[in-house]
Amino acid sequence: MAQPRQGQPHKPRAGESSTMDAVRLRRVNRWLAQGLGGELSDLYVDSGEASVPEVYRSRQDFLNRLTGDIRRPGFAMVIAETDHLVGCAFGFPVSSDGFWWLGFDGALPQSIEQLTASGGVFAITSILVQPHPQDQDMARRLQERLLSDHQAPLGATMVDQNDHPTLASLRSWGWLDLGEVWRPAGPTMFRALVLPVGERTAARLEGLAHDAWTRWPG
Repeated sequence: MAQPRQGQPHKPRAGESSTMDAVRLRRVNRWLAQGLGGELSDLYVDSGEASVPEVYRSRQDFLNRLTGDIRRPGFAMVIAETDHLVGCAFGFPVSSDGFWWLGFDGALPQSIEQLTASGGVFAITSILVQPHPQDQDMARRLQERLLSDHQAPLGATMVDQNDHPTLASLRSWGWLDLGEVWRPAGPTMFRALVLPVGERTAARLEGLAHDAWTRWPG
C-alpha cells in the first residue's frame, strides 16, 4: 500500500538547498535498505503528522512493513538525498500468477491481465517525501526511476479507500484508479491504482484514463 506523506511546509536545515536541484536519486539493494531502517522510519515520521503516542506505533508499523517488503523477491528501493535523506520509493515485482489482484471487485481489465501475466507490473508499496514546495516533482522522479530501473511498463499499488490525502496525491502524480479490492485478511477496502509508463502502455490503458475521473472516490 503506497503511502505518500504530507506534513507541514519544510524549513531548510543549515546548509540545505532551498530547491530540489541538489537532490540525487540513488538505487539501494535490500541490504543497504535494511541498514537505512532508522533513517527511513525517521523520514516516515517527519513526513506525516502524528501525536507523541502515535509516533512510536507509526514508526514500528512502518518498520514491520519495510521488513516484510525487503524479504520479497525482486525488492528494490530508490532514495532521494541531499546531505541527508529526503525521500524514497520502494516495492517489488508483481508475480505473473495474478495474486496481487486477489479480491478485485469485478473483471480485471484485459490489458492489466496481460501485463501482469508477462511480468510487466511492479508494485510500489511506499513513496515517502519530506514536505517541500517541490515534493510533487520529487515523488514523480522517485516513482519513475523505480519503474524504469526494472523496465516495468506499469506500476501498481493498493490504498485504503478512506485515505483521501494519499489518493489525491497519487492522482496528482499520474496514477489511475481501477476499482475496489477487498482482502480477506482484514476489514479494509482498498482502491487499486496503476501508473502507466511510456506512450505505448498509456495507449493500452486509454479507456482507464478516460474513466479515472468517474472512478475516483469523492
